[in-house]
Parts: sequence; structure tokens; C-alpha cells
Amino acid sequence: MNMTSVPNLIPVLPEIILALGAMAWLMLGVIKRDSDTTGVVSTLSIATLLGALVAVVMVTDGDQTVVTMNGMFIMDPFASFIKVLILVGAAATLMVARPFMTMHHLNRFEFPAMVLLATLGMLMMVSSNDFLSLYMGLELQSLSLYVLAAFSRDRARSTEAGLKYFVLGALSSGTLLYGISLIYGFSGNIEYSVVATLGEGDAPIGLVIGLVFVLAGLSFKISAVPFHMWTPDVYEGAPTPVSAFFAAAPKVAAFALLMRVLFDSFPSLGDEWRQIVILMSVLSMFIGAFVALMQTNLKRLMAYSSIGHVGYALLGVAAGTSEGVQGVLVYLAIYLTMSLGAFAVILNLRHKDGITEEIADLAGLMKTRPGLAICMGIFMFSLAGIPPMAGFMGKLYVFMAAVDAGLITLAVIGVVTSVVGAVYYLRIVKVMFMDDPKLDFVETDGRAASMVLTVSAVFNSPVFWIVASPILAWAGWAAASLVG
Repeated sequence: MNMTSVPNLIPVLPEIILALGAMAWLMLGVIKRDSDTTGVVSTLSIATLLGALVAVVMVTDGDQTVVTMNGMFIMDPFASFIKVLILVGAAATLMVARPFMTMHHLNRFEFPAMVLLATLGMLMMVSSNDFLSLYMGLELQSLSLYVLAAFSRDRARSTEAGLKYFVLGALSSGTLLYGISLIYGFSGNIEYSVVATLGEGDAPIGLVIGLVFVLAGLSFKISAVPFHMWTPDVYEGAPTPVSAFFAAAPKVAAFALLMRVLFDSFPSLGDEWRQIVILMSVLSMFIGAFVALMQTNLKRLMAYSSIGHVGYALLGVAAGTSEGVQGVLVYLAIYLTMSLGAFAVILNLRHKDGITEEIADLAGLMKTRPGLAICMGIFMFSLAGIPPMAGFMGKLYVFMAAVDAGLITLAVIGVVTSVVGAVYYLRIVKVMFMDDPKLDFVETDGRAASMVLTVSAVFNSPVFWIVASPILAWAGWAAASLVG
């Protein structure tokens, strides 16, 4: 009697924890409907994310690469690094979200459950080893994010944001699927390693066209130009905690997936995909730098800022080297804390009439809420890449990787657009520290949110240089496992 062998489930332990947790807390919320349920589900969801984080560390077997689930799932140091960032970003989002959701009567148990399901999809994406598992993880993440974008269903802007993200997301998914079908049609396989061998030598033109369509679909997920059109509207219309989540965990996961596909499936087609990545990088840096100069809304400014930072991170991908991937990983780790910290400040801009999102309303913040002003100043300097803040190291590493790969012109464009981008970051600092106060901001409840804000500010301050060495070593280890 033949028995089907049971796959090794140890590497999949973090995903199992998230899946069981999401289903259990959803059932708890449905069964026990009272005022305390949401708080309990939120706390349990944070604990589940932290449990999955511990599991990631436990299942990481040194520099070993483990493949399971019939070749569909891979666990290596690269996946471990990215999963830690994703889980930290998701947990931090739930921690900063509670006061805002309570104040706006959005404190429903479905929110933390959707965050868990979206995070589960991201972890599956990062560990995908073929195009089928890639798509399954991507769609699980996307379906949850569609719901989160429209979570404030009584507000027209939130509903509009969810609808725009859904329509454009469906278009990008169709583009991605068409590319995957071309790759399968010309290679006869969907496994990354097999596709990689068929790309050697004279690759079929259909394989190259499929690569272009896959790149287009994935570029939507990282909001790279020209697939960025959804980002400002969704960031502005979605509830602010959801915007913070969009800026952090999903972007890190999508970048990891992009690198996984390019370096695992198409290493021999580097000359082809590098041209596309360079073009997206240049366009993203320009759009992110110059369009942001015209923004008056903080969330829209952060959206264009994220587009610009995608362009900088793509510099490391374009380099196509282990050093380039290391630079991208360091950049993503720093950007995660910068964006979460900046949105945590926005969530604390509460006055007697509500929460403001306008840059002009930050006037005199140093006089009314000095702690918030100092934290926001640290994040703005770090986002601008001004030394000795952490953001400077992130940009330094991707620029160095581009120069070492011979992409000197691209690195120069990055420096120039970074200087332009510093203008709108420093404008916020000027408004906070030099203008007269316009609004009297009040203290907000939430020790967890204050902890996220404080830790993010300390991490982006010059204190970062104390912990820089282990982060760089870990990122180098992860990059080596991907590029080899």
C-alpha cells in the first residue's frame, strides 16, 4: 500500500501559526460580540504575530536552504530576514492603530484578523519557490488589503480608495497571470529553478515577454512608476493605520518577491530585466521627488515619498549583485521604521476637532508638543538621507552598490533627486520648529503606540550606528543566500 509522504512542516511553522490564529480570532469575534472583544482579538493578534516571529527565528537553520511542500516552499536566510521585517511591521501597525480606530468608531475585530491574513499572504510570497505559490500568497495578501483599504465603509474617501485599489489590483493580477502563462507555455514548468535553466543561452522570446508582464504585475505591488497611480489616493483615503500598514509590511514583502523572482528565475536574463528596473528606478525617483513638492496633505506626501524610496531601493536591484541585494535589505529595514514612525506621529496629531493630516497644521508643533516635533524631525531627516541618521546609511549602501556595478549615472540621478526630496522633508521641519502654532494638539491614549514611536525614533537617530554592524552582517548573510 502506497502512502503519500507527509511534507516537512517545520519550515512552514510561522505560516501555520498565523493561519490558525487568524481563523481562531475571527471565530472568537463572531461568537463573542461585545465591547471588549475587539481589544482581546487585537491583543491576541499581536501575540500571534510575535509567536510567528519567534517561530521564524527557530526554524532558520543557519545558512541552510530548506525546500518543502513538493518544491513550492523555500526557507532560507533571505526569507528569514524579510519575514522578521514583515512581522515587526504588522505588529507595530496593530499597536499604533488602537487609539485611532477607537476614536473613529472603527474598532471592529475584523481589522486585526485581516492584518493577520494579509501578513500570512506576505510570508507565503517571500517563501514561494514557484509561480503558483507566488500567486496564491499574492492574492491572499491583496484580498485582505482590499478590505482594509475600504475599512471605513461609511466614508466616501475610504470606499473610493478600496474600489480604486481593487480595480487596479485586479488589472495587475491579470497582467501577472498572463506573464506566468507565457513563462509556463515556453518553459513547460512553473518552478523557479527550472525556468532559470531554460533562460540560459538563447532564451525564447516568449519567455522574455512573460518576464516583462510579470515585472509589470509585481511593480504595481511596490508602487513603482509607471504603476504607481493608486498609491496617493489609497494612502489618503484609507484609514491612517491602514496607510501605515501599506507603507510598511506589504512594500517589504513585494520587494522581496520581486528579488526572489528575478534572481531565482531569471539570473541569466539580467541584461533584459535590468533595463526595465533601471527605467522604473529613474522614473520613480523623479516622480517621488518633484510631485511631492506640490503636496499639502501629509498622507499624500508620504505616498509620493514612498514612490521615491522605491526608486532608491531599485538601485540595489539594478546592480544585480550580492552587495546590491544587501543594500536593498538594509534600506528596507530602515525604511520600515521611518515610515511607521512618521505615520505614528500623524496618528498623534489629535486636537479637539479630530486628527489633522495637513502639513500647515503642524505649525509650531515644537511649542505645543515638543516630543512629537523632535520625533518627526528625526524621521524627516532620516527620510531625506541626511547624516548621521539611519536613512543616510540606507541610501549610501544602494548608491555604492550601483557605482560598483558601473551604474554611475543612475547613482548620480539618485543623489540629485535625493537633494530635491530633502526640500519637502525640511519644509515640514521648518513649519514645526519656526512657525507660530495654529492648533493646540492634545495627548492621545495608547502606551503601545508611544512605544512604537519612541523605538522608531531612537532607531533612526545616530544611535542606529551602534546596532548597524549586526544588521549589515545579517543582511549580507541573507543576500548571499539569494544571489550566491
